[in-house]
Amino acid sequence: MTRPLTRVERSIQGRNDWLKNEERKAVESRGEMGRMEFWLRVTRSRITKDVKAGRDDVIAGFISVCRLFKLALDKRAEGDARLWNHLMQYAKQVLEQHGPRN
Repeated sequence: MTRPLTRVERSIQGRNDWLKNEERKAVESRGEMGRMEFWLRVTRSRITKDVKAGRDDVIAGFISVCRLFKLALDKRAEGDARLWNHLMQYAKQVLEQHGPRN
């Protein structure tokens, strides 16, 4: 038998369920482009909240991630997919380890 969830755990579970449901709806309406647009909106909203909370370094972090992603795309377009493959492998590992539980 498992213990009941705490208020915080229920809140996290509710947020994760909402994210999954909204992502599913975005995919149903616009496919992978809808999924990408959904995550960009969620990320932009979170960045705005962090800036209002005084955590301005979130902007520099987002810029760095975007620059890294563009660099990986450019290298792949030039015929060198190593950086892209490493980035995708690392992203998968991090999401599996730290992402929301299904």
